Amino acid sequence: MNISIFGLGYVGCVGAACLAKMGHHVIGNDISENKVDLINQGKPTIIEAEIGELVEKAHNDGLLEATMDYHYAVHQSEISFIVAGTPSTKNGHLNLDYIYEAARRIGGALTDKETFHIIAIRSTVLPGTNRKVGEIIEETSGKKRNEDFTVVSNPEFLREGTAVQDYMNPPLTLIGTDSEFAERRFRELYKDIPGEFISTDIEVAEIMKYVNNTYHGLKIAFANEVGNICKALGIDSHKVMEIFCKDTQLNISPYYFKPGFAFGGSCLPKDSKALRTLAHDLYVDVPVINAINPSNELQKKTAVDIIESKGKKKIGILGLSFKEGTDDLRCSPIVDVAETLLGKGYEIHIYDKNVRISQMTGTNADFIAAKLPHLHETISDDLDAVCGRCEVLVITNRDKDFADIPEKYPHKVIVDLARQYRELDYEGNYEGISWGNINSNPAQNEELVRSMVRTEF
Repeated sequence: MNISIFGLGYVGCVGAACLAKMGHHVIGNDISENKVDLINQGKPTIIEAEIGELVEKAHNDGLLEATMDYHYAVHQSEISFIVAGTPSTKNGHLNLDYIYEAARRIGGALTDKETFHIIAIRSTVLPGTNRKVGEIIEETSGKKRNEDFTVVSNPEFLREGTAVQDYMNPPLTLIGTDSEFAERRFRELYKDIPGEFISTDIEVAEIMKYVNNTYHGLKIAFANEVGNICKALGIDSHKVMEIFCKDTQLNISPYYFKPGFAFGGSCLPKDSKALRTLAHDLYVDVPVINAINPSNELQKKTAVDIIESKGKKKIGILGLSFKEGTDDLRCSPIVDVAETLLGKGYEIHIYDKNVRISQMTGTNADFIAAKLPHLHETISDDLDAVCGRCEVLVITNRDKDFADIPEKYPHKVIVDLARQYRELDYEGNYEGISWGNINSNPAQNEELVRSMVRTEF
């Protein structure tokens, strides 16, 4: 393919060299005459392992050139990558001036281009940038998005020092697009790159780099805090984390990485508290570890806020134990939510067949009576009775009993804390605790008639 790259800095130079290595013809564009001259001399614009040899070979093979003429770059290519810098402003926002200026130049060049053109944002940008870039190109070119051109998001995941290897061997290739044509062209563009090719929503692709890098920072901070605790105890922290990383079922895995409700149970609250207390006793500051519990408590408050926002008095809680398939109520976060709502005057009804069995058989009866005196009489094993008498149904786990709630109980309000449903066409109001926009039914947008004023304490 014929590719143009707007921006010949770190990411642009690596991308140009690697795309040429894959056999594509690449035209670099930059406002810096020096960078353009370097590429046209077969020299890289950066210092990076392997890059010098790749640029020299691509130049000698006639697969890599550079120009300051953006009109030429656009007209001689079918895909234009925007890889301009996005430095931080003083208040922490991104400076997107370079991105938008590249969009204006591309839009100007498209004015008299007759063939369909794809613009790909490779730079690290926040959600909404793709849309704005499309608007700028429409305004500058006088052409229509997805008729004359399209804009995709194709974030890079490169590390300095290993950028070439990271480009040629990524864990995955990600694009966000609303164009089937663009998706097909990008599958062809990256067909020789190993790893899964993922095409997703534009906004999802835009936010991924920030999620990745923030998590990488969290990993480093967590490991450092564990190391500081271990040092104070005279324990080899590298042995600890080496063993930690060997667990690929829970520790280094997709497990637990699902947005949803607060954690509970007999282990996580108790053991994380014990580690915090140990650090405190050792006079070791662990701000990341100390932040876990407040974050967990905030998720409980978020659940209460969402339920209260519905303005309905009768609340049905579907699932009281800390997860499905158990009657374990120890540190169950939904218990705190239920008691908070009860204290604010809401009428609470609870369905949990496992907890109800415990009440009847006595296996958990003493605990329930002692720890949950206000909720003891509200627990039922009759799902239909609870759903029938309540206006708001709070789904706390992914028990199969809750899978057909939308079909059986239309026109209710559903508050989903577990992502029980992937997509919905539900004749009622639906809200997820950490996600939205999954209910396509027009009834979702109807204004709720509130019968209870939210109470603040």
